[in-house]
Amino acid sequence: MRRATRARLAADGALLGTGAAFALPLVWLVLSSVDAEADLRVRTPSSFTADNFDAVLTDEITFTPMLNSLLLCGGATLLTVVCAALAAYPLSRHRSRFSRPYLLTILFTTCLPITAVMVPVYGLFVQVNLIDTMYGTGLFLATSQLPFSIWLMKNFMDGVPVVLEEAAWTDGASYLQTLTRVVLPLMGPGLAVVTIYTFIQLWGNFFVPFMLILSPEQMPASVSIFTFFGNYGSVIYGQLAAFSILYSAPVLVLYVLIARRLGGGFALGGAVKG
Repeated sequence: MRRATRARLAADGALLGTGAAFALPLVWLVLSSVDAEADLRVRTPSSFTADNFDAVLTDEITFTPMLNSLLLCGGATLLTVVCAALAAYPLSRHRSRFSRPYLLTILFTTCLPITAVMVPVYGLFVQVNLIDTMYGTGLFLATSQLPFSIWLMKNFMDGVPVVLEEAAWTDGASYLQTLTRVVLPLMGPGLAVVTIYTFIQLWGNFFVPFMLILSPEQMPASVSIFTFFGNYGSVIYGQLAAFSILYSAPVLVLYVLIARRLGGGFALGGAVKG
């Protein structure tokens, strides 16, 4: 075979291997959720059953933790997106010699591991009586995701022509009205990307709510999933797989609902003509 053919086959093989590495855990997840005798092996169940879903579909195991997660992550996502839009707008529209160092500083803060700041944050939350509160935990989650959300929002905002804002200013619009009625509607796909990214990162966060929320009735699903891990290494694999599928459903639904907008591109066609 020629060198180009061998290189193409090697690349195809590497891609297939990578795809299989991602697909295998998902296959195990689906098969184990309907297997009464599930273990770590990937196998077809001898008989399909819904007992695993029946066992986890209770208020204590699924419904209350999922509601807590939706309230916690949804509120934190909304706060993050609003603050990111307000912070990214002046960074995108006003040029200064301090803009680039400021943006690099924001990007650097995303590199800090969350474990490095949890001890002082825990002490601060105890002093200001925010420990074991949903709104306090949501506030810290939003703060942890804000730097990268600002960076993303600013990059998307740069794609909106300034002449559209100038036309709105000529008609008497304020900066806030220009942002909410001109810029944000035009960067809808970018806003959707920031929202999805933020929600996914918050939805899978285990360490922060585990440290800051103490009451079992306030635990989100990302923490309550550890109830399936018993003592001495025992794990209820079937129920764990069923709960994991239910836990992944909100993120998938969110993506499906706005996937059409993600593929639509920015609505700027013909906006600056004439």
